[in-house]
Amino acid sequence: MDVSGGSGQPRSDSPDPTEHRAGPTDARPDPADPRATTPTDQAEPTPETPQTPKPGETPKTPNPEHTPETAGTPGTAETPEPAPAPRADAPREGDRPGPAQSGMAKGQPPQRPKEPGGGLLMGRPFGVPVYVAPSWFLVAALITWVFGGQLDRVLPELGAARYLVSLFFAIAFYASVLVHELAHTVAAIRFKLPVRRIQLQFFGGVSEIEKEAETPGREFVLAFVGPLLSLVLSGLFYLAMQPVEPGTVPGVLLAGLMVSNLIVAAFNLLPGLPLDGGRMLRAVVWKITGRPMSGTVAAAWVGRALAVSVLIGLPLLNHWGAFGGNTADSSGMDAVTDALLAAILAAIIWTGAGNSLRMARLREHLPELRARALTRRAVPVETDTPLSEALRRANAAGARALVVVDADGNPLSLVREAAIVGVPEHRRPWVAVSGLAQDLTDGMRVSAELAGEDLLDVLRATPATEYLVVEETGEIYGVLSAADVERAFVRAMARPS
Repeated sequence: MDVSGGSGQPRSDSPDPTEHRAGPTDARPDPADPRATTPTDQAEPTPETPQTPKPGETPKTPNPEHTPETAGTPGTAETPEPAPAPRADAPREGDRPGPAQSGMAKGQPPQRPKEPGGGLLMGRPFGVPVYVAPSWFLVAALITWVFGGQLDRVLPELGAARYLVSLFFAIAFYASVLVHELAHTVAAIRFKLPVRRIQLQFFGGVSEIEKEAETPGREFVLAFVGPLLSLVLSGLFYLAMQPVEPGTVPGVLLAGLMVSNLIVAAFNLLPGLPLDGGRMLRAVVWKITGRPMSGTVAAAWVGRALAVSVLIGLPLLNHWGAFGGNTADSSGMDAVTDALLAAILAAIIWTGAGNSLRMARLREHLPELRARALTRRAVPVETDTPLSEALRRANAAGARALVVVDADGNPLSLVREAAIVGVPEHRRPWVAVSGLAQDLTDGMRVSAELAGEDLLDVLRATPATEYLVVEETGEIYGVLSAADVERAFVRAMARPS
């Protein structure tokens, strides 16, 4: 199974983006023009008291395909309120962005600066980290105990050594689960979808694919390859059993691995989210209706129905001997164990289906986040400009951000809003803006055309409090605050689908 950020209010978008283009050498600012404005002689405004946002935040999203097969206040700001002086937090030393990916590039998925974590790192097949969660050790011990009891009936001569054989079976079984997840990962890489990590946990494995497939056909293939590999493994173990004598340790291990992989394939093919079969059903409904959201709703509700069926049906089937057990030997404790296992499994499926619905709703609203609409008007100033003069120009132009440029008008750095807050008003005439600015890196240059998930990917790749927004020609459009993106994201999620 794969699991496939004056006023801080952003201004409204303009229907004509071409009117915003401007460089730092325009003659006079137009208050109606939200582009970068060139300083001119203007009246001295009264500085306003800025507010300070949370330090260095970028909006967080559930990794979009991070629905581990399992996963504010409504309203919009159509008209910006009067803006106080620029504000932001100074990034910590460790948060300074490096020359990572440019916001102008969309061809490659951004690389994360930190490891995702999630347990014990076992390796990086295909460049994707594989983690073993702490819960795996619990299920490994459980499998060792249960399978050891079965071995005691089949091979009593093993004695205590049966638990070593059982432990080997538990490890081999989860190696098969890893192959299942690697199939999802290879397919995702083939479709140029970023994979955050693979995690082996209590009830199997999770491939955390961070983007959605672009077509229903790719979605179907991405989901189907996992169960297909489990079926192939089951067939290979069956073939390996043929020359092996039954009733021996190799024969019992191969038979157990064949059956367990067959069960994994069959269970994952059940047509309900968050299982692979649910993603296949979603792809089919998406293909028929042309709307991925319709496919998600249908597959999620089938998944919830499946969870109820597991909760009720699994203990009954086991009680009636449908799984080959001897009903005469079953005890009350066995019934309680079956019911508890069914309840845990049903809860995981139900929760995963709900998370899938929430993730679909998130993706539906993500296109509302547009860099062009959220960008603050900016005033370009040279490096030796006193802070008081820079703020005078910004307030007179109706801007809420400062961009430090060289003599040719090329942007060098962004003045940090939090640094401005820390300078007393009587000191501002003697403080140059260059001492309060953060140097620009490629990752801090964001295209004005970015929107939705592409925009969030760029912000996550280079964490910062402000980003320089530029046109495709390289002209300065303005400054994007991560806090503004976060507020817009919360408002979008609060609106009904």
